[in-house]
Amino acid sequence: MRVMVVGGAGFIGCNTAKRFLDRGDNLLILDNLSRRGAKANLEWLRSQGEFDFVKADVRDYGQLQKAFEQYRGVDAVIHLAAQVAVTTSVTDPREDFEINALGTFNLLEAIRNGSSDPLVVFASTNKVYGGMEDVEVVSGPGIVPDEKEGRYTYKDLPEGIAESRLLDFHSPYGCSKGSADQYVRDYARIYGLKTVVFRQSCIYGPRQFGIEDQGWVAWFTISAVVGRKINIFGDGKQVRDMLHIHDLVHAYELAVENSDLMEGRVYNVGGGPANTRSILGLVHQLERQLGIEISVELFDWRPGDQPVYISSVAKIEEELGWKPTIDPETGVGQLAQWVGENRDLIQSQLGDLLK
Repeated sequence: MRVMVVGGAGFIGCNTAKRFLDRGDNLLILDNLSRRGAKANLEWLRSQGEFDFVKADVRDYGQLQKAFEQYRGVDAVIHLAAQVAVTTSVTDPREDFEINALGTFNLLEAIRNGSSDPLVVFASTNKVYGGMEDVEVVSGPGIVPDEKEGRYTYKDLPEGIAESRLLDFHSPYGCSKGSADQYVRDYARIYGLKTVVFRQSCIYGPRQFGIEDQGWVAWFTISAVVGRKINIFGDGKQVRDMLHIHDLVHAYELAVENSDLMEGRVYNVGGGPANTRSILGLVHQLERQLGIEISVELFDWRPGDQPVYISSVAKIEEELGWKPTIDPETGVGQLAQWVGENRDLIQSQLGDLLK
């Protein structure tokens, strides 16, 4: 197949690109190389196989149009280019909008006006559901020994949040990604594009150069390995469902393999109820796995932070036969090993943030 990965030098992008390279597919990567680690990820990918690369920015419609004119017959477009931090969106909402909302619109228009009819896979976010203040949350005991302080949990939603949940965009990031989410869905209804939206949860894994504002599992792991203090906003009992990057990429594969069924589909894609951790629970897990003591400092809650977010993955399991296979114990252990083996690389990408 001919697969285009937009944002293919990012964390999710390079892992996705590697999977399609391994399959023997014809791969095209688009990226503007603006993110930390993007150039290093692209260099790593070039050591893994042959592919075409175009330096392009989704904010520039002309660049996208030119790419689709040059590379005809694309079977699937996996759209991962994004501004990904809520805090950054609050600081610079215009740039956030132009990358996430306008950039996705530009991509959809380039596809609609092009000569091929590819599947469009869009990486959305659980933030489209907002703060979910109406969902009752209770404090209870931890479900793993590392959760010494306990955890928050949904009172009446044991399977997590389903796709039928009302949308409530919260923060500029939620608005920009939510707008893009709905544009991708509506281009299937109005223009007949084959599209699927994945509302993703906490994704983690190797080649993630996480920072405090985004990629918290990787940031905690990197901080633990290099002996850096970890800052936690809130009381640390917040819970997230965690999904290893390899499981996410497999979901992309299944969507591509079933492209004829993907006409405006929307799926929540996360670890689900079986793969959750509280924030402090993850810290304690890292302490146990690494045999160290981690210094932690607590700060006030951030506005709009969800005490709990857990995806229901029942729909994607039923329709695509997909479910997570890598649990947080195994996955975080693998991530810690990668961090330990690549400390110099990580230092070169995040040096100023690791002081």
